[in-house]
Amino acid sequence: MRIAELQDVLRRTYIERDARRGPDATFRWMVEEVGELARALRDGDREAALHEFGDVLAWLTSLATLTGIDLEQAARRYARGCPKCAQAPCACAA
Repeated sequence: MRIAELQDVLRRTYIERDARRGPDATFRWMVEEVGELARALRDGDREAALHEFGDVLAWLTSLATLTGIDLEQAARRYARGCPKCAQAPCACAA
């Protein structure tokens, strides 16, 4: 699935609920999901991590849609590797 397709599906599915919630509350829900992902990674629970990665991606996508950001356009920044040094792998000093 392309990023734009995911963004469109989630927009059609959740835009009314997200709009009522607003960007601030939607962001807080996303942060809560990031915390759940951190817990799954810390516990080494691959199945839970897969689930939580999906949730984080969905909340990030909903937040981007709600604020008028095209995620496919945002992702283009990384299309050729590191946006700072333009290398893949990154050649920037750590």
